[in-house]
Amino acid sequence: MEAMAFQPAVLTVKAGDAVVWVNKDPFPHTATAGAFDSKSIAAGGSWTYQTTARGEFPYVCSLHPTMKAILRVQ
Repeated sequence: MEAMAFQPAVLTVKAGDAVVWVNKDPFPHTATAGAFDSKSIAAGGSWTYQTTARGEFPYVCSLHPTMKAILRVQ
């Protein structure tokens, strides 16, 4: 999370991998999808999600809905 965007916009991982979101912006963000919700990640903070189910998971920042990305779990 940097400059009001998720980087990369599409991330592909394997089931069982851990994904870490790091907030490099000076204000909070979230990583929110139907399958997961980070809640508020403070500036300079991070959140880790352990993938389990395979699939494609579009997610947004619930505080800044123009921030969108996709997590692909194979």
